[in-house]
Amino acid sequence: MDRIEKSKKKYKQLFGEAVPAAYVTDPDLQEILNSFIFGEVFYQGNLGDKERELITLVVLTTNQTLPQLKAHVSAALNVGLTPVEIKEAVYQCAPYIGFPKTLNAINNVNEVFETKNIELPIQSQKQVEEENRLEKGLSVQVDIFGETIEKMREASPKNLKHIQDYLSAFCFGDFYTRGGIDLKTRELLTLCIVCCLGGAESQVKAHVQGNLNVGNNKDTLITAITHCLPYMGFPRTLNALSCVNEVIPEKG
Repeated sequence: MDRIEKSKKKYKQLFGEAVPAAYVTDPDLQEILNSFIFGEVFYQGNLGDKERELITLVVLTTNQTLPQLKAHVSAALNVGLTPVEIKEAVYQCAPYIGFPKTLNAINNVNEVFETKNIELPIQSQKQVEEENRLEKGLSVQVDIFGETIEKMREASPKNLKHIQDYLSAFCFGDFYTRGGIDLKTRELLTLCIVCCLGGAESQVKAHVQGNLNVGNNKDTLITAITHCLPYMGFPRTLNALSCVNEVIPEKG
């Protein structure tokens, strides 16, 4: 099967019979897009359609490309992702892109859910309380990054200690501990989010190592970043892959 036939098959699986408006106004661009994304990128590497759609959701959320996000919420449901998994993927973006952009995305997710008669709010996935969110967040942080976390906290200047506490309690306590998506998936999605931001290579390298520590191998990371390529472009993709190769060098 050539890439054109592959793209038609994959597009129909994701979007059904929907026809993009660009096929009328810009058919050449839409044909290039469909053939590349759905005929090549979707078939590269070792990730399934559910994982790919979760990645697409977080990258579109990070980019604030909200019309495309709505289309991929429907696609995510079509490949079998649950409303909980979709919401949790978008929630995971909040510590990295901020609340306003996350709320923009969630509003669009909710619009799709309402058209499909998905009752809101969905079941809470919260697993921490006010008195233990720092403790549990720090525990997850150490599970991902190891003893370097304690060293980083100890080395932090006194006037920045609150940032370290926010990182542990908010980023990891409030979000990483949630149900609905497992730790390996959350860490893979986080890598894709920080890759998409651009200019966050230090965090990309940290999360490459974090992914290794939770069981995502180099091939998986390359596949995930490759899947981001059509949505974030070559410069950020190549920068991210350089970070992967720096942290996990190729064997000679």
